[in-house]
Amino acid sequence: MRIVAASDHAGFLLKQRITAHLNEIGGHSVVDIGTHSTEPVDYPPICAAAARLVVAGDADMGIVIGGSGQGEAMAANKVRGARAALCHDEYTARFARLHNNANVLSLGARILAPELASAILDVFLATEFEGGRHIRRLEELGQIEDAEAAIRR
Repeated sequence: MRIVAASDHAGFLLKQRITAHLNEIGGHSVVDIGTHSTEPVDYPPICAAAARLVVAGDADMGIVIGGSGQGEAMAANKVRGARAALCHDEYTARFARLHNNANVLSLGARILAPELASAILDVFLATEFEGGRHIRRLEELGQIEDAEAAIRR
């Protein structure tokens, strides 16, 4: 699987651990698009860039990491077609994929221990979208995106 990883300064160290975990388990190609240190940086452009790579098909999944993961998920979700899910445990990761077909995982480095973050990631990557009744709901999300894109501000 092709995975794009992105973080701000608060998420940098966890991103390092997560990418190392992905390399250890194998079977994934990981592209780290930054940031590359703990020096303060604004997260919106980095997280949006990760989401754009996923939506464009240049990556199968994205991971965005910050202090809480909230802003990172919000930034990724501004990209049309991105479905970023902030997950704090394996349950939220499983259902983000099963029911919402999430394509970007958002994690909070100040909330999660690296071991739990890795477990969440493993569930997120291993879980397939259930389809069925959830397809209609994803189509409705797309209709909302289309309607918002048509509004001139």
